[in-house]
Amino acid sequence: MKIEFRKIPLSKTKFEILSNSVKFLGNFSKISSKLAKIDGQIDGNCKVQCCKCGEEFDLQLDEKCELLLCDGVFSSQENDEDLIVIEVDNHIVDFDSILQSELESVKSEYYICDNCQDDNYEIDKIY
Repeated sequence: MKIEFRKIPLSKTKFEILSNSVKFLGNFSKISSKLAKIDGQIDGNCKVQCCKCGEEFDLQLDEKCELLLCDGVFSSQENDEDLIVIEVDNHIVDFDSILQSELESVKSEYYICDNCQDDNYEIDKIY
């Protein structure tokens, strides 16, 4: 789903996007001429990789997602909230792209499958 930034309403508008077995739903609204906010929820199953054995397994998602959208380059003086800021290109908000980005962020974390959970093998941490 795509929408022009200027067409985002001031009142909260519901949205729902399905991608494979993941659902992204919630509300979005404009909070200023250059800023909009998404209050969403990501639910479903996502394939992730075990950091010990490398096997893929399903991770149950139940993630709150609060995002700030900026039409153009974001300036920290525009808003002091501690939200993730997404700078919108070409004045078009692409909800499918936002969902894929959030899923890639989830996949980039370290996970341990049930088979490796009881294994006492330590993972080296690099700081």
